[in-house]
Amino acid sequence: MTSNFLNPVTTQTWSNGRHVVRCVKVIQETWDVRTFCFMAEQPLMFFFKPGQFVTLELQVDGQQVMRSYTIASSPAVPYSFSITVKRVAGGLLSNWLHDNMALGHTLAVHGPVGAFNAIDFPADKVLLLSGGVGITPLMSMARWFCDTNAGVDMVFVHSARSPRDIIFQRELENMAARLDNFALHLICEKHGFGEAWTGYRGYLSAPMLELIAADFREREIFCCGPAPYMRAVRQLLESRGYDMQHYHEEAFGPTPTEVRTEAREQAAEAADAEPAARQFEVAFQASGKSVRIAPGETVHAAAAKLGLHIPKACGMGICGTCRVLKSSGEVEMEHNGGITEEDEAEGYILSCCCVPKSDLVIDF
Repeated sequence: MTSNFLNPVTTQTWSNGRHVVRCVKVIQETWDVRTFCFMAEQPLMFFFKPGQFVTLELQVDGQQVMRSYTIASSPAVPYSFSITVKRVAGGLLSNWLHDNMALGHTLAVHGPVGAFNAIDFPADKVLLLSGGVGITPLMSMARWFCDTNAGVDMVFVHSARSPRDIIFQRELENMAARLDNFALHLICEKHGFGEAWTGYRGYLSAPMLELIAADFREREIFCCGPAPYMRAVRQLLESRGYDMQHYHEEAFGPTPTEVRTEAREQAAEAADAEPAARQFEVAFQASGKSVRIAPGETVHAAAAKLGLHIPKACGMGICGTCRVLKSSGEVEMEHNGGITEEDEAEGYILSCCCVPKSDLVIDF
């Protein structure tokens, strides 16, 4: 009976492959770490397994570059995803992202993929161990458990170089303050002059682990961080009789060869198809501006490229906020009830979910 009162929502779901996304937010997490949030031009549900990664495809200095980054956000927030990147000395793409990635910038991503995830290894009690920027997949897992009210008993242990290097510190502390099933333990290798620190100091050790989680042998363990950190964790657990069949790790390193090969093949196919696809001009009559956009881009995206702000709320064709009048041209519109048949007959469209099928003139 309940189904009679539910209206289906027209939304595509993310699948492994090549997708073009747009940067919608940049967050400065620490002095050398930033989070970049992305959305698709048309509504797309980015479902993935918390812990998985994507491969970014970018042109840097005229060369195609592929790099993999773990998704830091929760799949419970499905219409966007984020990666968190540390600036690394000599790091080609990490430095490029910090210096160039800004709101409105588009790029192609491949994925999601990865066997390191919290879905395939369900457990009632978990121990999340991270070092440095290796915190990102574990943050995705913790956010997922919290967002879905999973009731999983979580112990989250993060090791950082110093207090100013703790990524997501405020969010982690907020989670620990609000949730009975989330225990947070931060470890700093050192602290600088003038930095107050009353938490654990040094490196994760056996006595420290026993103090933090005396029941660690009963927990599923997920670990990510620099290679020396994970090697030390493995040795520590093995020396304490932990059943390593319940230990899972993800290393931060070069993009796996098979992932890079598949991504390059997908990029080549997209490049071959692009010349055959026609670009359409979208002219905004009131402002006197126009732009040519690639196939699949929306009217709202065209306006954004010109610095024109069409109000938008849901981005899914539900609320009707982004309604504009189309003076001429043809579009394909997949909305979710945000516009009436009468409005459509008069020429109105929802710019967030309209893709041009010819040159357009918009009264805006």
